[in-house]
Order: sequence, then structure tokens, then C-alpha cells
Amino acid sequence: MGVTHSSSQESVPTSDIDLWTDSALRSPYDLWSELRATAPAVYMPKYDLWALPRYAEVREALKNWEVFSSASGVTLNERMNRILAGGTLCSDPPAHQVLRGIVRRPLTPRELKDLEPEIQLEADRLVDGLIARETFDAVADLARHLPLTMVSTRVGLPEDGRENMLEWAAANFNCFGPMNQRARESFPTLEEGVRYSFDPSLPDRLTPGGWAARLWQAADAGEIAPEQCAAMLNDYWGPSLDTTIFATASAIWFFAQRPSQWDILREDRSLIPHAINEVVRLESPIPQFSRLTTRDYEVEGVTIPKGSRVLVMFGSANRDERKWPHAECFDIRRKPSDHLGFGHGEHACVGMPLARMEIRALLTALARRVHRFELVSEERAINNMLRGFARLNVAVRTDKPRG
Repeated sequence: MGVTHSSSQESVPTSDIDLWTDSALRSPYDLWSELRATAPAVYMPKYDLWALPRYAEVREALKNWEVFSSASGVTLNERMNRILAGGTLCSDPPAHQVLRGIVRRPLTPRELKDLEPEIQLEADRLVDGLIARETFDAVADLARHLPLTMVSTRVGLPEDGRENMLEWAAANFNCFGPMNQRARESFPTLEEGVRYSFDPSLPDRLTPGGWAARLWQAADAGEIAPEQCAAMLNDYWGPSLDTTIFATASAIWFFAQRPSQWDILREDRSLIPHAINEVVRLESPIPQFSRLTTRDYEVEGVTIPKGSRVLVMFGSANRDERKWPHAECFDIRRKPSDHLGFGHGEHACVGMPLARMEIRALLTALARRVHRFELVSEERAINNMLRGFARLNVAVRTDKPRG
């Protein structure tokens, strides 16, 4: 519950909420609401964190990299921040702009344009096969397919790397959290991925012209130091998989619960981009990252001291009733293009165009054939810094194909 802690200088809004219990990770909504009601900046002594749970403050923090710095790490434990040092996530401008520009090269809309017809064709083929089965797991059978078959191939890792990408990615995000049991148990798996990335023989085994190979090409051209390539490889096998997979499955979950919204989308497929935004707003696959303050920072009369670790709560901000009318309601006509589920500012999600393309292709294919989704069973994934489903079994009812 929220309490107020008095100090010699000011009253500090304080909360003993623990966001990393299993129950909190399964259903954090009431806890987020309580934090938003407590204050725009709340101190959490259990983890020595300041939390920003409201939209306005989160958006401002994401814009204000000079104060809310990523250079000292964006995770909640120093062991992981050391592992990520030198990579894109843990950097500020001007270094961040250089690193981001290199990682982004294969992910610009222009670069991805040629890939779009291929992704749509594969999505159509996949959906045809799934609806013939009538029931399927929207995570394993639907959402994972494009990232694992098409995207991971274009990253260009050898087969022994691609087969482990999902396991490494899940461990990666567990290790972004506080140093709890979940994180400690994940570090050995993560370190397998780190050893793989830093293997001196890896550059010679990459697919020529693949996204990973282009990192080492940038090093050969003198744009970055060779030792930075391995850290930057995390940007491809870490955030690019689970986030898209979880958002895709969450879309199916929403449409199963709100069939009237599915009818609206089928009647007007121009709403698909807005539907994707609404899914990511309400079920942000990455609900929070952190920053470190470079100076004292005041929020409504309360000072966050210099050197504080600050939890920037995208998921809570995206449900802030101060920003969104009927914030908890799923409405694809809302058009929430300014949600924060893909981040904002310097660290906005570099893979956002690709994620949107993959989800759009699947929703387009499903809209042509599926009349209704029916939930059969579901299981939430329990991860320190990811939100989504481990399993989502659905049944589908179809009608005549729509053009």
C-alpha cells in the first residue's frame, strides 16, 4: 500500500508494493493503479527504486536522457548492467545514435519493404494450416512462427545459435529484473548466449549479408570498435523475438474476449495498425525498464536524488486514466499512436517497423478467414521484465474467405 515517508527536507511518497512476485507478474493492474494513485514518483525501499507509474512523467523521462541516463544500465541489477555495457541499450547520445544507426540499418521501412510480401505470403500459408486444425496454441503455433522462421534467419546466426534464441531471450529479460531467484536461475542460460556472442569464431560463421554480419562490417569500416559487435548482437536475439511474440498472442486474447472488436476490424482492415497500438498499449510486452538519474530531479515537489535508479513504467503509463478515457477498455478505434509500449525518445524500439509488419500480416491473414476466436486455456509467462502468454490455446470458427 502507499504510505508517505517523512524526511528532513520533504515528504516522500513510498510504497511497499513488490512488482516481482509471481502473482504481481501474472496480474499487475491493481498494483499499477495503486502506484499511480499514490504519486507521480514513488519510492520503493524494498528495491531502493523510484517508480514513475503515470503517463506524463514516463514520457518526460524517456525524452530527457540527459537526466534519466541509460549509460549506467537500464536493468535493475549491476551484474546485468555490466554484461550489457557497450551495447545499444546501455548508452546515451552521441554514442547511442551511432550504435542505434548501425543496428537499425536492416530494420528501416525502406529495407523491410522487400520483405513485406514474403512475410504476408508466409502468414497466409501459416493461417491456412492452423484454421484447418480448428484449435491451436496462439503462442507456439501462431505467434512464434514468423520471428523464428523468417526473422531469425535474417539475423544470420548459425543453426546452433538460432535454435537457442528464444531460451536466451527469456533469460535475458529475467536478468533485467532485480536480483531475485528468477534472475539468479536465469544467469547461467544467459551466459550461454553471451559466450556464444563473444565467441571469436562467430563472425566467420555468420550468414554473409545477414543482420549480424553487418555489425562486424561496421567494425571493419571503423564505425564501432570490434569488441562492441558482440554486445550489440543482443539487440537482435534479445528484444526482437519475445516482444513480437507476446504482442501477437495478446492480440488474439483480446479479440477472443471482445468479438465485437474483431467484427469491427474485419469490416475495416485499415484499423489494423490502430489495433496493434491498442494491444501494445494495454499489454505492453516490456512493462518497464530503468534509468539512472544524473542530477536531482523534482516531480511535483518531491526530489528524486542524483544517482537514483528509476523504474520507468511503460505498462502502467499506458493504462493511466489521466491520459486515456476508459483506460482499461480495449477499443481499436481509439487510435492511441502516442502510447509508450514501444518506448519513446532516443530509445524508442528500433525493431518497431518489423514488429508491426509481422503482426499486421498475421491479423490480415486471420481477418480473411476467422469469424470467431474462442479461448480454450491460457497460461501467463512469468518473467521479470516481459509480459505475455506462455500458452494460449484457442479454437477458431471460420466463414467463407474474404478477399
